[in-house]
Amino acid sequence: MDILLIIGRILFGGYFLLGGIMHLMKLSDMTAYTHMKGVPMPKASVIASGIVIILAGLGVIFNIYSGISLIAIAAFLIVITPIMHAFWKAAEPNMKMMEMQMFLKNAALLGAALAILTLTGSFPLTL
Repeated sequence: MDILLIIGRILFGGYFLLGGIMHLMKLSDMTAYTHMKGVPMPKASVIASGIVIILAGLGVIFNIYSGISLIAIAAFLIVITPIMHAFWKAAEPNMKMMEMQMFLKNAALLGAALAILTLTGSFPLTL
């Protein structure tokens, strides 16, 4: 079963690693999208979130500071999901459906982060 957890960590962490790289590679597009969503300081927000999820993704993949990395991913998802994928605000039915799917995907990723945190026993704040 350990091999399945390792594969899962690589896939899960890799998702955030690549997402963070895309934040930085597509900075202009991501900044415009973030601005459209009403995020303050959109460029700085995209850069900061990109760096956070790159480092967190690497932490999960290589099991280095994995507890802190998983908590960072969970915090990222909790903050950005209702801001970037507020499907309840979308008027157009196709946009509403797309935003709902993205919202639900992020909710599932949040669940995965919490499950991996539990499975690995890497609670960084445990006494």
